[in-house]
Amino acid sequence: MCFLIASMAVGPAGPTTATRMDGFTETMLAQTGLIAMVGKAERGPVAIEAIKKHKSAYLMAVGGAAYLVSKAIKKAQVVGFADLGMEAIYEFDVVDMPVTVAVDAGGTSAHITGPAEWQKRIASGEFKGIEVASA
Repeated sequence: MCFLIASMAVGPAGPTTATRMDGFTETMLAQTGLIAMVGKAERGPVAIEAIKKHKSAYLMAVGGAAYLVSKAIKKAQVVGFADLGMEAIYEFDVVDMPVTVAVDAGGTSAHITGPAEWQKRIASGEFKGIEVASA
């Protein structure tokens, strides 16, 4: 059940796991002119290539924070598949939405660069001497 307060543009707006949309990313970007998409989790190579090709971006929202995300949505309009109800495609006007650029317009993915950077830093011994408390 979804509750909508009169002052809200939408009810809870939790992001979907974006990886399952990878196969549709090229079509969506080619046919809509989207400048960015919001979801959660990483994007695969096919989606990253489409994002790069269309100079778009993928913004990652925190899963489980649907109410927090919804507070940033100031206006919502269904732009596709209205018959799907809550699963329809929406265009949102947002202010201060808590998201992170996970794939930029150049195709750089934080899910690839982040782990690589931390592996390098850990291997360098940068964190030796930092005591780790056990649970």
